[in-house]
Amino acid sequence: MKLIVGLGNPGKEYEGTRHNIGFSFIDFYLSKKSIVSTWKSKFQGLYLETNINGEKVLFLKPQSYMNLSGTVVSQFVQFFKIEVADILIVSDDLDLNVGNFKLKDKGSCGGHNGLRNIEACIHTQEYKRLKIGISNDKNRETKDYVLGRFSKEEEKLLESLFSELVDVLDDYFEMDFLSLMNRYNRKNR
Repeated sequence: MKLIVGLGNPGKEYEGTRHNIGFSFIDFYLSKKSIVSTWKSKFQGLYLETNINGEKVLFLKPQSYMNLSGTVVSQFVQFFKIEVADILIVSDDLDLNVGNFKLKDKGSCGGHNGLRNIEACIHTQEYKRLKIGISNDKNRETKDYVLGRFSKEEEKLLESLFSELVDVLDDYFEMDFLSLMNRYNRKNR
């Protein structure tokens, strides 16, 4: 069983913000793949269960707010008996420009509080991530920036990127992760 976790904050006021790009991409992917199911609620998370290539897959959007995402993830991991090797976390990344992404198989949280909490709760930094660029504005307070919205120009870049990321996620279900990183990772543009 695989667990695909999109990170974000619950509530209308956070929809479409930079920090919620994990939620946004999960919704985009499910829509593009015509995966129709009702979101269920458990352990302060919204989850959807489906089968992809004959394997059970859970899509999860923690509803505990970003900084407590790990609590929700760890409860799902324990309840559904999911191996850490089968977790993919989709999150925003300030160090990548809008329109860029990076696949990572391990490493530090890089200052991301949601990832930091996940690492604390699952007791490892060795989990897979799909980091989606949101750029950075050093002239703004980071909290205000990540809770801000994308410009119209950035939204166009994201629409194109999300279409590419559908292919990345499709390949994630079929390839080993090293091959996936080798195929898709590129320099930050």
